[in-house]
Amino acid sequence: MKRDLTNVHRLVVKVGTNLLSVQEGIDEMCIDSIVDQIAQLHKRGYQVLLVSSGAVGMGAKELHLKGPVKQVSMRQACASIGQPLLMSSYRRSFKRHNLVCSQILLTRKDLNNRHTYVNLRNSIFTLLDLGVVPVFNENDVVSTAEIGSAFGDNDRMSAMVASKIDADLLVILTDIPGLYTADPKKDESAQLLSEIESLDDRVLSYAGGAGSTHSTGGMKTKLLAAKIASVAGCGTIIASGYEEGALTRLLSGESLGTYIHPSTRLSQRERWILNNSHLGSIEVDEGAKKALLSKKSLLPKGVVRVNGVFGSGDVIQICTTDGKPFAKAVPYYNSTDIAKVAGHSSKDIEALLGKGGKDVLFRPEDLVLLDDVE
Repeated sequence: MKRDLTNVHRLVVKVGTNLLSVQEGIDEMCIDSIVDQIAQLHKRGYQVLLVSSGAVGMGAKELHLKGPVKQVSMRQACASIGQPLLMSSYRRSFKRHNLVCSQILLTRKDLNNRHTYVNLRNSIFTLLDLGVVPVFNENDVVSTAEIGSAFGDNDRMSAMVASKIDADLLVILTDIPGLYTADPKKDESAQLLSEIESLDDRVLSYAGGAGSTHSTGGMKTKLLAAKIASVAGCGTIIASGYEEGALTRLLSGESLGTYIHPSTRLSQRERWILNNSHLGSIEVDEGAKKALLSKKSLLPKGVVRVNGVFGSGDVIQICTTDGKPFAKAVPYYNSTDIAKVAGHSSKDIEALLGKGGKDVLFRPEDLVLLDDVE
């Protein structure tokens, strides 16, 4: 099946660190080229959201640091210095086209929390209605993997943004033409994959390792990002940002790069559950697993063990007794209450927890099976 972008209206464009960086700091010519293309798409009626890496690298170069910045506090310092430099360049460039851009700094917690996520979504749609180009970056000054607030890389963040705002297309601009069957620098027989129907283990095995000095991504993170976008009904293109006019040519129908086709679109709530960080887990017996796989509710009798501390309404993993996760869910009860009723019949819930509670731990609409998105 060939790619068809004729129905694309809203797209997210992700620009990598390696495209924007030169020895002196920011590659202003590259920024101008990307902004020129976004401006052309804007005139053609597209809504474009930009996810830009580069803040840590810009800060590192401003401080004359050599090599990758690995220490968390130093990465945060570099991001703090580099972010205004990056946005200053984007504002200057968009102003040439009489376009206004805005800055949106995100942590994973902003999307994990249902209330802040809905507010953020409303803010983004208001900006788009005003004709503004939102520029996203991870808030590296405050987000860290250690406290679970980091996305890990801007590829993943761009996919989550695309998923949350119902984008039709995610374009990841990098320094290579797309996904090859092998490393083209080492294997002359390596072939560029123009179309990918589904991201199976074979396709994922083609991905290499790390990215550039100051980036956190590689081809594997881009494919995992495409997987997140796919279940939102959003296609993904991985293409070279060095290719002249890549964005406008792609939207004009040229088959540049690698296109990963979207899969069956999950609902917004299902995607929120799926992409949310889990705060704990429940281990269930084989009977309960079979019931959940048949889209039935979880009864307390099927619970074997509760791991972690979580509240009602938090996202958790559902695991088999050997700890292997097969689903994510949003329970009606917190971890303490679920531990109290574990192994009991539903009719015992009132006696153990008091009146007014549900007679199940969660219903099918509160569950997403991980096999559904493989």
